[in-house]
Amino acid sequence: MIQGFKEFIMKGNVLDLAVGIIIGAAFGAVVNSLVENVLMPAIALAVGEPNFDNWLALGPDGSVKVGMLLTAVVNFLLIAAAVYFFIVMPMNKLIEARNKKLGIEPEEEVDPQIALLTEIRDALQRPAAGSDGDHVAR
Repeated sequence: MIQGFKEFIMKGNVLDLAVGIIIGAAFGAVVNSLVENVLMPAIALAVGEPNFDNWLALGPDGSVKVGMLLTAVVNFLLIAAAVYFFIVMPMNKLIEARNKKLGIEPEEEVDPQIALLTEIRDALQRPAAGSDGDHVAR
C-alpha cells in the first residue's frame, strides 16, 4: 500500500502539478502587485478614486454595494489583461520565433466536425472487440 502511494506521488504529472501550483502562487503576487500598484493607481488618476467601492450604494442603508462588484470586475479584467499582455503574448512570440528558427511549421487546425467524422469513420472500420470481423451484430 505504501509502495503504491510512493509511485503515485512520484509520477511526473503529480510533481508537475505541485510545481505549477507553487509557481502560480508566487507569480500571483507579481500580478497582484502590478494591478494594485501600477494599474489601479493609473485608474485612480483618470477616475479620481482607486476603486469603485463607494460608487453606487443602493437601499435605505446602502447595503447593496454595486460599486464593490464593479471593482471586482475591473480587478478581474485588469489581472486577465496583465496575464495576457505580459505573459501570454510574449511567450507566444518567443515560441513563434523559436519555431521559425528551428524550421517548425505550425499545424493546420482541423475543423472539429471533420475530426469527429474521421473518428467515427475509423471506429466503424475497426472490427468489434472479440469478433472475427466476419459478421455484423444486429
